[in-house]
Amino acid sequence: MKYFLIVGEASGDLHASHLIESLKQQDEQAEFRFLGGDLMAAQAGIQPIIHYREMAYMGFADVVKHLGKILGFLGTARRAIDEWQPSALILVDYPSFNLKVAKYAHNLGIPVHYFISPKVWVWKEWRVKDIRRYVDHMYCILPFEPEWYRERGYKATYVGNPTVQEVAQARKDFPDFAHFIDQNGLPDRPMIALVPGSRVREIRDNLPLMLEAAARHPEYQAIIAGAPSIDDALYREVMGEKMLPVLRDATYPLVFHSRAALVTSGTATLETALLGTPQVACYRFNGSKWSYKFYRRLLSGKYVTLPNLITDEPIIPELLMHLCTVDGIDDHLTQLLGETDQRAAMLDGYRRLADRLGTNVCTTTAARLIASTSVH
Repeated sequence: MKYFLIVGEASGDLHASHLIESLKQQDEQAEFRFLGGDLMAAQAGIQPIIHYREMAYMGFADVVKHLGKILGFLGTARRAIDEWQPSALILVDYPSFNLKVAKYAHNLGIPVHYFISPKVWVWKEWRVKDIRRYVDHMYCILPFEPEWYRERGYKATYVGNPTVQEVAQARKDFPDFAHFIDQNGLPDRPMIALVPGSRVREIRDNLPLMLEAAARHPEYQAIIAGAPSIDDALYREVMGEKMLPVLRDATYPLVFHSRAALVTSGTATLETALLGTPQVACYRFNGSKWSYKFYRRLLSGKYVTLPNLITDEPIIPELLMHLCTVDGIDDHLTQLLGETDQRAAMLDGYRRLADRLGTNVCTTTAARLIASTSVH
């Protein structure tokens, strides 16, 4: 079997790497080609056709600015599919790009599998029409998604959430706090984890506010979780005189051992919740009140962050755009550092979140379904 995968960001690279591992267990002769990252390369034993860091553009203006490059990437993906004729196309989130490739592969008669649904239930619901036309199988990682699709005339399958297994597996190898700070050359002081995202724009928008809020708690050391695709020079530029440690390949144990975390909204909020660390979700973007009102009109749900969406309750604070200020972040952070009712309530919410997600081995389930419904 020949599998062609496309991801557009770091979290997709992680999830897809585990899916590749599971597909290899289903079929020892499986071959892979992909647009993705280093983790996928390590599992597949081949380098990406395009690395996701070249494709990680955010927002309408950013996409328009780099439209020529994006169209070039689309052409590269289509040519690679033509030349290799895969047994299946596997898409991971990244809908604006992936749905265009889905249409192309579908018209060639190649089965299209979507692993990790685009968040069409938040906004751009019109994309469901393309999903119905061009996607043969949708594998959802959020438990409410199949019902949402069913109401719109499309059958989708909940296969479990990959982050559940990824966090559980990682926790087995965590050093204790003493070993963690020794390994990373850190002083013996409690920590606040700063997780500012995996894209340049996210880091520029959110890290300065996180730094200033954390600095109001000098009894804690603030540590930055470095994204794999981001050069140290960007962190140094954003930090200026506030030079803090940037830890690479240690986000999970850093968050686990921290008293609280400041996290840019995205998959990291779910990872932080499953690690059991209280958090404040930040998403400054352009900080515009007008933009906030505009996007709020487009969003169909009450919440943005994954823990809140999955449980349908405000487990963690969501500080979006103009609401994401140093004072706003610090108000919530202060409440979470002590033994407070707010901290206890958040940890209780995390337990409900884990129950809702279940214990399915996500990639094993998805790989079995993909292998059984692809072209041999």
